[in-house]
Amino acid sequence: MQRDIKSIVNQLVRKYHTRNPYELCDCTDVLVQIGDLGKIMGCYLLIKRQKCIMLNSSIIDTPLEKVVLSHELGHSRLHRKNDCYFYGSTFFNKAKEENEANTFAAELLVPDEIIYSNPDLTKEQIARMLGYTEMIMEFKNIGKK
Repeated sequence: MQRDIKSIVNQLVRKYHTRNPYELCDCTDVLVQIGDLGKIMGCYLLIKRQKCIMLNSSIIDTPLEKVVLSHELGHSRLHRKNDCYFYGSTFFNKAKEENEANTFAAELLVPDEIIYSNPDLTKEQIARMLGYTEMIMEFKNIGKK
């Protein structure tokens, strides 16, 4: 059974009226902590039934911050009981759970409306316009208008 991640994201956005991953973490009781994680950019952990996302302080205020947070939020929604770590190579990881979390991030951060309203822009240009790394667009599913 393949998950319809676009629908999962759209339901979340409709319910809470935001695409901001920090606000969505607040709304869904996901604790976000920032600290030195070494080479790990972020991780999702379930600790005594509390969903937790840890972000590496080195990515704060960079184009990766919201991408990594959204990716980990995806794990909290799609893979609740599994601990997951985001390394620099996670975009290239072929594991199903990592691809699903990447897709969740892309669907959350790149609304279809932005793509429809900018038909002359490439995927890479749209990613840069929104302030994200171009790799996010590899996981964006463009729906019918």
